[in-house]
Amino acid sequence: MTQIAPAELAQYIDHTLLAADASREQIATLCREAQAHGFYSVCVNSGQVPYAAQLLAGEPVKVCAVVGFPLGAGLSDTKAFEARQAIAAGAGEIDMVLNIGALKDGLLDQVRDDIAAVKEACGAVPLKVILETCLLNDEEKVRACEICRELNVAFVKTSTGFSRSGATLEDVSLMRKVVGASIGVKASGGVRDYATALAMIEAGATRLGTSSGIAIVSGASASGSGY
Repeated sequence: MTQIAPAELAQYIDHTLLAADASREQIATLCREAQAHGFYSVCVNSGQVPYAAQLLAGEPVKVCAVVGFPLGAGLSDTKAFEARQAIAAGAGEIDMVLNIGALKDGLLDQVRDDIAAVKEACGAVPLKVILETCLLNDEEKVRACEICRELNVAFVKTSTGFSRSGATLEDVSLMRKVVGASIGVKASGGVRDYATALAMIEAGATRLGTSSGIAIVSGASASGSGY
C-alpha cells in the first residue's frame, strides 16, 4: 500500500468549486485555501477564471477551468472557443467533458474530433478529458481512454461530480491500465477523505479533484455529498 503523509497529498489536489451559485467570496476563499495548503490548482467554471487568476497572480497555484461542463453535449467549436477564452483569461489547465452521447452511439470519429478540437485550442496548456464513467460501460471507458491515448492528452478524468456517481477504484484502475504510464489519471467525485484519496492514488490516480482537500491533507474525514 502506498504510504503518503496527508500533507504531501496537497500537490495531487485540484481544489474544486463548480457550483452554479458560487459567489466571488467563495472563490476568494477557495483561492486562499489553495495557497495556504499548497494545492496544485483551483478548479472553477470558466466564468470564474478571470477573478481566480487575478487572486492567484504570481502564485504557484494554477487555475483550472472546466469546459463543456457538465454535460459535454455542446458543439465542438463552442467547447474549443470556451477553452481558448479561459486560457486567455488565465487558465493553466482545461478539463473538458467529452461527447458522452456520441461515445455511447459508437461515433468514435466524432468523439475523437471533439477532443482534438479542444486540444488544438489548448496549445501547450494541459487538457484533461472527463469521461463521466458512471454513464459508461467498461467497453466505452476503454474506447474513450484509447482515443485520449492516441491524441496524447494530459489526463483522463473519471467524473464531473454532477452525475449519478463519481470516481471508483475499479474505474481508476481500468483507465490507468488503458492509457499507460505517460498520461495522467484524475479521480474526481466522491474523494472526500484521506483514506479514499490514498486508495485512488494506489489504484493509479495522479490527480484528485475534490472540494474536500482540506480534510484530506488534514488526515480527517469529510462528510456530506458533492465533488
